[in-house]
Amino acid sequence: MKLKKQIQVLTAAALLSLITIKVCHAQVIANETASVWKGFIKHCFTINGSEAWYVAPKKPVKGNPWVWRAYFPDWHTDMDSILLTRGFFIAYVKAPDLFGHYSAINTWDDFYHYLTSVKGFAMKPALEAVSRGGLYAYGWAKRNPSKVSCIYAEAPVCDFTSWPGGKGAGNGSAADWRKLLSAYGLTDKEAMGYKDQPKDNLETLAAYKVPILHVIGLKDSIVPYAENTALLVQNYVRQGGPATVIPMTGGPQQLHGHHFKIEDPGQWADFICQHSLPVQRPLHASQFIKHFGSLDNVLYKIKEKAEVRVAFLGGSITHMTGWRDIVMAWLTERFPKVHFDFINAGIPSLGSLPHAFRLQNDVLDKGRIDLLFVESAVNDYVNKTPATIQQRALEGIIRHALSFNPYMDVVLMAFADEFKLTDYAAGKIPREVQLHEQLARYYHLPFINLAREVYMRIQNKEFSWRDDFKNLHPSAFGQALYANTIQTLLYNSPGRQVERKPKKAFLPDPKDPFCYMDGTYLSLKEANLVKGFTLNPSWTPKDSAHTRPGFVKIPALEAMQSGATLELAFTGTAVGVAVLSGPDAGIIRYSIDGEPSEITDLYTEWSSGLHLPWYILLGDGLPNGKHRLVITIAEGRNVSSNGNAVRIAHFLINK
Repeated sequence: MKLKKQIQVLTAAALLSLITIKVCHAQVIANETASVWKGFIKHCFTINGSEAWYVAPKKPVKGNPWVWRAYFPDWHTDMDSILLTRGFFIAYVKAPDLFGHYSAINTWDDFYHYLTSVKGFAMKPALEAVSRGGLYAYGWAKRNPSKVSCIYAEAPVCDFTSWPGGKGAGNGSAADWRKLLSAYGLTDKEAMGYKDQPKDNLETLAAYKVPILHVIGLKDSIVPYAENTALLVQNYVRQGGPATVIPMTGGPQQLHGHHFKIEDPGQWADFICQHSLPVQRPLHASQFIKHFGSLDNVLYKIKEKAEVRVAFLGGSITHMTGWRDIVMAWLTERFPKVHFDFINAGIPSLGSLPHAFRLQNDVLDKGRIDLLFVESAVNDYVNKTPATIQQRALEGIIRHALSFNPYMDVVLMAFADEFKLTDYAAGKIPREVQLHEQLARYYHLPFINLAREVYMRIQNKEFSWRDDFKNLHPSAFGQALYANTIQTLLYNSPGRQVERKPKKAFLPDPKDPFCYMDGTYLSLKEANLVKGFTLNPSWTPKDSAHTRPGFVKIPALEAMQSGATLELAFTGTAVGVAVLSGPDAGIIRYSIDGEPSEITDLYTEWSSGLHLPWYILLGDGLPNGKHRLVITIAEGRNVSSNGNAVRIAHFLINK
């Protein structure tokens, strides 16, 4: 009677909700009803038009752990019943005939955010995948490795060319294969070469050590073990992921061995409990995002399905395969009707000073930029960039970008390194992080403090720097962490539902009037080659030292002997050079407007094996007018250098 009365109350509330619609971020929740499922309350609703439900335990475990059924939610429910009695929720969202395509994964994302943000479910569900549910569960888990406690799978499809394709030993399903090709927009030949099956690209999931357990039928000719679970587990273990495979041999083997009895479901419930309890409480990525400004302009263009150009300006952490690729894939899949053009302007070793002077050439000249990500905090520390130059460079980037396109959205980011973690441990905010946050606040830009996130998560015992993150060049684990927080910014940005035209940025007075907001390159042809210098139209090293992308097979002014001299007439408030500092880098003597000469050693601590692009300011804070720079190769050399070479790739001018 008590249960029936509770159902009546819930159903009445649900009927009321039929005339209302709840909006939470991107989720539209409607058509809420309640019923009884095996003695428990089942809450049904639609989320963005997709049918969904969750079954509530009578007494939830602290933290609200839950199991997420991927497909066939009414098949083999004994384990679900056991888990409900142990205080777990069971949940499901319907995305039929999509075979794990990203359109289904987008629906899963919305469902996850609704249950965790609105209903208070645990942030790490256990995934339960049956048969084709493997395509969904692994598709979502690989996109969200930090949000999965474990994966339990029964005869899961791990390669769709096996099923429904039937291209191997399995029977396949011609009708389902046609549906899959339609869902993915692939030809038969393209599907055979598809490179992101559940069995593929498991590095990140393995880096998060997500435990997986597959139960299989040895006589399964629908989803053959050798073409599915065997390949996935082999790849997963090779990457360091924990995996267990157990064959079900008792009872009847039906449907060509694909249907089998689940022996002792209690032990599989134990597996989920073991890896879900006690409920972990990872810090939420939103804690490390400061919404000093919005992304309304780019979100408006996305809403209008206009072409969107996204640029990534940074150093090696931006250049390398990792977070940037994950974010690009997420944007493309999340908004499939928008054409995205991505610009990778990441160059290893470069920080805010180089960024300020290469912004025009490497980013703005590529076309109208709608969204710009900027990172320099790691290299600014490593390169020992003075605080004043950091300030002028980073502010110059912001002002230059927004002056060029006042409708551009700009995101500042501070990545992690050991030195920043040491500062936080000592109760200090790293200088580079402070500067990024101050400028983001002043110019009303979103700021992501990934350095603090890494430190706080380590303190929260979620992972370790040595074993998981590993380096300032993050492992697959760290790359996914960075990407997750950036995606959180994009997903949860305030104003994403705002129906308005793009808003022009307002630029306040500069904090530093000598910021490099007009920083650019000046043509090498502007130099007067007085003695010894020549213009090499396509410089390449003649030794075995490495080079950086964008700094080889380019024009360079080159001289090898002391006494070589050039002059440069320029107009502006700052002048400098970008040199190729290799094993034979020399020393220069320079003078501006006839002032006493100064000396700079071009050899760096990295020059022994690398022709490093090294940006040096020779004059800063100059009166805004015409000036004359004279550069001469000095006598002598660094004790570690084997020559006197000076190779100038670019002149730097703040016009």
